[in-house]
Amino acid sequence: MDKMKVTYEAMLGLAAEMMLDEVVLKFRKDRLYQAIDEALISGDRDTFQRLTEELKLLHV
Repeated sequence: MDKMKVTYEAMLGLAAEMMLDEVVLKFRKDRLYQAIDEALISGDRDTFQRLTEELKLLHV
């Protein structure tokens, strides 16, 4: 029974870590989209290109 409990706790920890990673990634993407929109509005081409490259890396 103890081995099953340890395995179960490890699986719960892994699931929690995966969920946290997903939430952090979504937050980062949302922030990048917002910053990209602001760069487009202000006409800041360099920032736009840098941010879109960073966004592409998150999609890999």
